[in-house]
Amino acid sequence: MRAVNHKIFVSAYACEPGLGSEIGVGWHWVLQMSRYFELWVLTRESNRPTIEPWIAEHPEYCGIHFLYFDLPKWARFWKKGLRGVRTYYNIWQHCTNRIVKRTMRENNIKIFHHLTYGNMLWKVSSYGQKQFFIWGPVGGLETIPAEFSRCYAGKARIIEWVRRAVIKLLPLNYGFKQRCKNADLVLCKTEITRDLIPANERYKSVLFTDVAVDDIAKTIEEKSTCNDKIEYITVGRLDAWRGFDLVIESFARVARNNPNMHLTIVGKGSDKKRLQALAQNNGIADKVTFTGNVEMNEYYRLLSKADVVINASLKEGAVTVSFDSMAMGKPLICLDTTGYTRYFSNEYAVVIPRTTRAEVIDNLRRAMERLSNAEERNTIGEKAKNAGRQFTWETRGKEFRDLVMERVKGF
Repeated sequence: MRAVNHKIFVSAYACEPGLGSEIGVGWHWVLQMSRYFELWVLTRESNRPTIEPWIAEHPEYCGIHFLYFDLPKWARFWKKGLRGVRTYYNIWQHCTNRIVKRTMRENNIKIFHHLTYGNMLWKVSSYGQKQFFIWGPVGGLETIPAEFSRCYAGKARIIEWVRRAVIKLLPLNYGFKQRCKNADLVLCKTEITRDLIPANERYKSVLFTDVAVDDIAKTIEEKSTCNDKIEYITVGRLDAWRGFDLVIESFARVARNNPNMHLTIVGKGSDKKRLQALAQNNGIADKVTFTGNVEMNEYYRLLSKADVVINASLKEGAVTVSFDSMAMGKPLICLDTTGYTRYFSNEYAVVIPRTTRAEVIDNLRRAMERLSNAEERNTIGEKAKNAGRQFTWETRGKEFRDLVMERVKGF
């Protein structure tokens, strides 16, 4: 039942049906929120061609008011894919502030929700954050220890050094401090993010992940088939901090003693050449497949054929595949990021603490060896599937509804 008289303006830069990662997350959030609130959703003009046909086929969601904006083509010729995304996103936030202000005033909307991108270091509508301001789920304050980043290529090492410097200087970041001050509710992806909010504003924060378990069984045409090889899969953009190098090094140690193993790495990114060289140098190039980016149907097919899912991201990231592993009843190996890993216990996953690099690699190796046993995989996978029924999008939507209704009392 929709919450009477509660209208929300949602800033959802990344929001599109049929995709994964943050874009798909934004879309799921909007659908769930629309069950309880009347929504005005601002997103990119480039998302219109997929949103409007989808809504036409699902009239139960036709009550969502979508607004679209992009800079003209001549003013964004330099942006392609994720190249220039941060600069374009911040320009987009600045340019859309007038749309936020006009729409909220004309429709008497008092609640502003900044949904995507969920990075606390990036801009938020100056008008929106002065209303009842819901921020998140947000992260972006997590860093990679130098012990890990010193193994990266030059550019990635510099990026991580800069990130550590930026986080150390947070107390001097005026924009960040103002957003924390203006926020009425901050949904934090990780404990790390929550603990970096100024102490006098921290009472507004709640730990709340941005992803949930989706019902993806109906999208899978090809089910797992028995074969002699044990298939491990890891998914995400090939950025250095996502820990693919840790997976390759640990997999190499396991595969030396078990030739019937294979690793599939799904995704593309700037770290691909380094990772391919790492596989070659470890003598496992023939046991590792780099697929590049794949369509969602192919992603689901590869996931359904896999025996074990690995997410070795060193900070919040690549969480969609972790919850998809639950939906498919696949055992998960992951590093504890203090974020989405709150939803995974060692009863139905292998959650590895982020300690030293050598210890992490050794623990990943141990987990892979343990899950090379078919009976162990089946037991953990079944428990994961059962646990996943608690963490659906419907559940996430109800949790958000209850939290908002509690916080807006008296507003």
